Amino acid sequence: MRQLTEEVVSCRKCSLWQSRRNPVVGEGNLNSMIMFIGEAPGYHEDIQGRPFVGAAGKLLTELLHSIGLSREDVYITNVLKCRPPNNRDPRPEEIKACSPYLDRQLLIIKPSIVVTLGRHATSYILSRAGLAPRNISSVRGKIFRLNVLGLSITLLPTYHPAAALYRPPLRTKLEEDFNKLKSLMHERGRRSVSLEDFLKS
Repeated sequence: MRQLTEEVVSCRKCSLWQSRRNPVVGEGNLNSMIMFIGEAPGYHEDIQGRPFVGAAGKLLTELLHSIGLSREDVYITNVLKCRPPNNRDPRPEEIKACSPYLDRQLLIIKPSIVVTLGRHATSYILSRAGLAPRNISSVRGKIFRLNVLGLSITLLPTYHPAAALYRPPLRTKLEEDFNKLKSLMHERGRRSVSLEDFLKS
């Protein structure tokens, strides 16, 4: 992970390095069974060089605490490691350039549970499992057993915490999904959705 971090710091694969202050590789427990993947760093993350430290990060921390976890218990990262200007959506070419770093993080940490926060992270992980991207509302809260990069993972997609800041009713759905995560920690995905069910949905 140290080598990967050094590579991200010196990365010039896309133009985002020109406008960023600090790359945001990720942080947390490298031996965790749970990995959270967001979209991209925001303003506060860009300044501090750490993931989820702004208002959305505060909500994520609260959600973790609500199920008995701390940030130190999990690993948190994003699809993109540099902030897009004005927090715009990641562009396909930026995801293509940056996603090999995420792939390597997955292979280093080998999580058994991956929680994707928002549509960009969810679409990427589904695509790595050979599945077509889906609308986040249609898959959030569902549990999938997938093979990603040779790893058997349980995927739990949910909304990005930032979405709940703009649409408060989504917080209830986030809380529901984190309670599912709590169950997954004990059950390890026994109530998973099969690939066949996913393709028919």
